Amino acid sequence: MSTDTLSSRQAGAEGPKVWRDYDQVGLDRAYDQAVWAPLMGDVRARLVATSEAVRGRLGAPKRFAYGATPVEALDVFPARSANAPIYIHVHGGGWQRGEAKDFAFAAEMFVDAGVNFVVLDFAQIDACGGDIAPMVKQVRTAIAWVHKNAAQFGGDEARLYVGGHSSGGHLAAMALTCDWEKEFGVPSSFIKGGLLISGIYDLAPARRAKAFGYVTFTDASEEAMSPQRHLARLKAPLAVVVGSKDSPEFIRQSRELAAAVKAAGGVAEFTEAPGYNHFEMSESLGNPYGPAGRAALALMGMKGR
Repeated sequence: MSTDTLSSRQAGAEGPKVWRDYDQVGLDRAYDQAVWAPLMGDVRARLVATSEAVRGRLGAPKRFAYGATPVEALDVFPARSANAPIYIHVHGGGWQRGEAKDFAFAAEMFVDAGVNFVVLDFAQIDACGGDIAPMVKQVRTAIAWVHKNAAQFGGDEARLYVGGHSSGGHLAAMALTCDWEKEFGVPSSFIKGGLLISGIYDLAPARRAKAFGYVTFTDASEEAMSPQRHLARLKAPLAVVVGSKDSPEFIRQSRELAAAVKAAGGVAEFTEAPGYNHFEMSESLGNPYGPAGRAALALMGMKGR
């Protein structure tokens, strides 16, 4: 029995199928993280507290504007040596919540490994009228800004990596499948690797799930904003990681993206980390021995100290 079918039956629903083997109740359940991570509020609160503690140890980040509006800015925790690699993190939050300051928790691991840690701010979906496209544009603009301005904080633009978690994983994947030369006039292969943590890569099922009712979907936006459908533009190797305690749809999305990248001739290392739920996967980015942190360091050819 497939995971999809099992999840639908566990929900106790037998309605008409709306996505693969799912009826509406089963699909809604598969995208409702509260079902799979009942202590998610505790983990979120812990990440905020850890971020504050990290700022206390590393000092306040450097703040740079990459656009004209106040939200178009980013935090940089500089490496301790010049001309160091750069890791850009795109935070999650269902496209509707989250600020860079609350995702500083991972900065210490990267700085200790000799890497500049950059975390982005960008508009939330309510400010975009339910449209994901402006968020994608801002994230891409921020990444292009970092590439062009890396010298301002001692970064090596030739060793730039991008990652994201959950909806941030989606936005990071949209950056990794951007036509950079056409849109920004930068080399198409300037991103050297991507880390995608528990993300969504094809919007067709998300479009049908009540959890994302605040997103305005159309046939055109589903196509344009589904990075898995644009892998011909992917130049960087990927590390795709997800927790075994994540929702079955997030696990499927991650597994199928990695398989699609490989089928298209690309490089994608897939890891399903035993015992981690959706939010614990985010937290593990700050741990060199955690699944996301270990994958990030391996992707960059770095080792924690």
